[in-house]
Amino acid sequence: MAWEDRTPFDAIEKSFGLSESQVIQLMRLELKRGSFELWRKRVTGRATKHIALRSKLVDRAYCPTQYKNK
Repeated sequence: MAWEDRTPFDAIEKSFGLSESQVIQLMRLELKRGSFELWRKRVTGRATKHIALRSKLVDRAYCPTQYKNK
């Protein structure tokens, strides 16, 4: 969920009980350094990762087309 750009940290906390700082720490441990740095650049200040920055019209954790039934 953390790798997905559209999933907010709040949804991760609700599902797994990990705060944003705990998710960052976990990603730092599990990813290669370069991958972690690229991920941090992507999510820092990103409106979709932070509920407070997100439009009030968006009330879901992921894009409706993200999980397509085959």
